[in-house]
Amino acid sequence: MATAAERPPLQRDAIVDAARELIVTGGLESLSLRRLAARLGVTAPALYAHVRDKQDLLRALAEEEFERLVARFDAVTDDDPVARIKAHGRAYVTHARENPELFRVMFLFPPDLTPAAVPADVQLPGATKAFTAAAGAVEEAVRSGAIASDDPLLVALTLWSGAHGVASVLQLGFELPRELEDAMIDEVTDRILAGYRP
Repeated sequence: MATAAERPPLQRDAIVDAARELIVTGGLESLSLRRLAARLGVTAPALYAHVRDKQDLLRALAEEEFERLVARFDAVTDDDPVARIKAHGRAYVTHARENPELFRVMFLFPPDLTPAAVPADVQLPGATKAFTAAAGAVEEAVRSGAIASDDPLLVALTLWSGAHGVASVLQLGFELPRELEDAMIDEVTDRILAGYRP
């Protein structure tokens, strides 16, 4: 363990970054405050000046990952809301494929879909922001008549379930050809949208 004089001052960002590395290389199960402290060259109690507990650390990681997902959604600028819905589905699955262990961390914290539906200690603004970004395209498609439904939330949840299902299946390690993986999300999204055609 490095002496205090040999290491830079401990900061929350460095702790979160080190936790990310542990999870990426060893999986979610590899994260413990003791391992994290050893990686940073400090004692486990030293971490508590910067993170309340492991849950606080996981929340910070999930928030960062949701911000990255929102950035992917924001990069979709097609004027057609249905095209945006499809692109959001592909972005979601791509994010999961590129970050499988961090993707697991994200869904320890659900979005807040209705007031008071999610306990305050579980709510995560980034999760809500990501869901709201994707749901916005659905709401626009309903308003424009491209999707026939009187419940945009149900449509958004159904589309999310489809994309999440594909992302989860791809994490099972089948080693499918990339083009088949890409076709899966398009197929699922297209089939769901077909059920909402006017």
